[in-house]
Order: sequence, then structure tokens, then C-alpha cells
Amino acid sequence: MHKISFEKSLGIINDISFDTISSQKISINDSLNRVLSVDIIASENLPIKPTSAMDGYAIRYEDINTKIKIQCDNPAGNDKSFVVTKEICIKTFTGSLMPKGSDTLVPIENVLVDDDVIVVNKPVSKGFAVRDIGESYKKDELLIPKGTKIGFAQIAVIVSLNITEVQVYKKPIVAVASTGDEILEIGEKRTNISQIRGTNHITMEAIAKLNGADILQMGIIKDNKKAIQDMYKIALNKADIVVTTGGVSVGDYDFVKDIIKFELNADVLFHGVLIKPGQHIIVAKKANKIIVGLPGFAYSSTVTFLLYILPLIYKLQGKTKKFETIKAKALMDVPLAFEKSVFIACDIKNIDGYYAVDTCGKKTGSSAILTNLLGNLVLLYQKPNNSIKKGDIVDVIKI
Repeated sequence: MHKISFEKSLGIINDISFDTISSQKISINDSLNRVLSVDIIASENLPIKPTSAMDGYAIRYEDINTKIKIQCDNPAGNDKSFVVTKEICIKTFTGSLMPKGSDTLVPIENVLVDDDVIVVNKPVSKGFAVRDIGESYKKDELLIPKGTKIGFAQIAVIVSLNITEVQVYKKPIVAVASTGDEILEIGEKRTNISQIRGTNHITMEAIAKLNGADILQMGIIKDNKKAIQDMYKIALNKADIVVTTGGVSVGDYDFVKDIIKFELNADVLFHGVLIKPGQHIIVAKKANKIIVGLPGFAYSSTVTFLLYILPLIYKLQGKTKKFETIKAKALMDVPLAFEKSVFIACDIKNIDGYYAVDTCGKKTGSSAILTNLLGNLVLLYQKPNNSIKKGDIVDVIKI
């Protein structure tokens, strides 16, 4: 296949559909950071009746300039039916139902009390400190749409509806593996100077977990066709997405691309994108599973995982992943990018109220420089056939 543009490749990713996206019911206590698969709709008004928002005296507003007799106390949780009549008030506390006939709550600190009579010395407006029926939400109101990631605020609202279990999308399972004879696992002893420590599969695991996925960690697979095929057999049986790094270029030992194309009987959506880094990426679909082969260099595999795998992880959770792009001033020159879309690691800072990015401290060289991912990272998106001059306003993708 010929290399396609970055925009076209993203369009293909966005058009991928899954036959089924599974959901499950879980305890609200376990729901933090999960994604709702149903709408949360109010089953009742909150509050159900007019309620006091402060400690004070429930009065008729028309009596505010008179001496008002205190009839009784109305503590929170009390369900007795108190009635306020002319020049009568009831001491009412935060969260208490407003007595029938009252329309205003005068705070305790706004009155002078003489025995069983109050005088309002600091008037308030009519309806002050009264929570109307449905102030928080009204019956049948859509409160939280499906596809929402559950945070503390969502939990608070759901609990207020007395919902103990919520329906959420199942976490997508992402299988990750690094391929290559030269790669060592963590803790594995180096036996020759050509060996490097494998990071890609661990990095991908971390990114996927941060974005709501479960991981099937396949580790490091040597450049052996049978070993790679066996890995795919296990991974495709259990995972929704299978992602490997390495083996997608044009070398004699780059077996992954050929296995995906010819051995797995998968539908190759694209192989090769006009981007830097990551031009040799391959994406395929087999039944309801997605197979992605990423380049082996650490920076390259990380950037392409962020750009291509995250949207799929979100899609399997009923969401659309849109990268947050912001405008920033470039503090450096960037040479002309010809036919490729280029993603450059930059640090972002705030200078006098505007965003600025630079590559100061970032190293130049190949797409293997893992340390360029450190710092206050954003990706500068340089479009094809464009150069960037210091002072230009550029698009950067927040990570």
C-alpha cells in the first residue's frame, strides 16, 4: 500500500466501527473513572419540597418589618407540618422543609431576639435562602449523558438519586508487545552491547491504563515468525486491540507486517502514513478486533500510540477521542516539512498570559530518543510543506 496522509489515516480510524460494545453493572463505589453506558435521569425533584438553605427564621415576607412571634423549632429531618401565619415565624434550620405559609428565611444573624419575638434588623429579599422545588434537578431531567467519564461530581449526583449500581462500558482489553531480538526485559541481564532495554510494551501499558483500558501484557517477542504468530493467536482470543512495536519496516527481520497481511487473514486498513515519526504504522481489522503494528523506536511508538490507539480505546468505551489542540507561540525555528505531518516534542510554558513552546532541552536525532517525552510535554503539529519561524502561532496537541 502507498503511504496516505495523516488526515486520511485519522479519518479511517474514526470510521472504524465495532459490532458490539459491552457494558456491565457495577457498584457506585467502584465506578470512579469508568464510563457510563446509560443516561442518568432524575427520578424525582431535588429538593422535593421548598427547603431552607440556612439556619434562621421562616417568615411571611410581608411581615418582615413587624415584630414576629416565634412559634417553635423546625429541625432538619422533621416531617411535621408546621404552618406560618400572620406575624408568626418558625425557627428553621439548614435542610429543613420550609413551613407551609412561609416564603422567606431570615438568617439568625439578621435578627434581634427578645424572649419569643424577633425583629429583623437586616432585611433580606423575598424568597431569601429558600431552595425551590427542583432547584438541583427536576424529575426526568437528563443529568449525566452516557459516555461520560465518572468523576467525584458524577458520583455525588448519582448517589443523590439513591442509585447504588451503575451501568458502565466494560474496560477494553489491549494486548501489548514489543518485538525484536535486541530487546531485553526489565531485570534481564545484558549479554552483549547491541542489546537495549525494552520500554515500549511498558509505556503502552501505562498509557492504556491511564485511559481506562485493561492490559494483556505479552512482553517481548523475539524476531521469530512462529513466536509472533503464537502471540497473536493468544492476544486475539482475549483482547479487543492488539498492539505491537517493531517489525513493520522494510528489514529482513521485520516479520510483523507480513504476518498481519498474509497470515492473520486480517483486513489491512492502511500501511504507511506520511507522518514523522511513525511512517511505517500498519492498522488492520479482524472480525471485531483491531491489530496495530507500530514502529520500534521509543519516541515513535509512543507518539503513534497516542495518536492512533487512544481514539480506539475511547471508541470502545462509547466515547469520541478528540485531541485538545491549543494555540501557542513558537520560540524556535522549525525547518520546512515536505510531504509529511511532523509531531515535535516541545515544552509548553505560560509567558505573560499566553502559551509558548520551545524545544530547548530536547535532543535532536532519531525517533528513539525516549527522554524527549519528559518535561511539560506537548506535541507541536507541523503540517506538510510548512516551515515555522520563531514567533509564529502554531497548533500544539496537549498530552
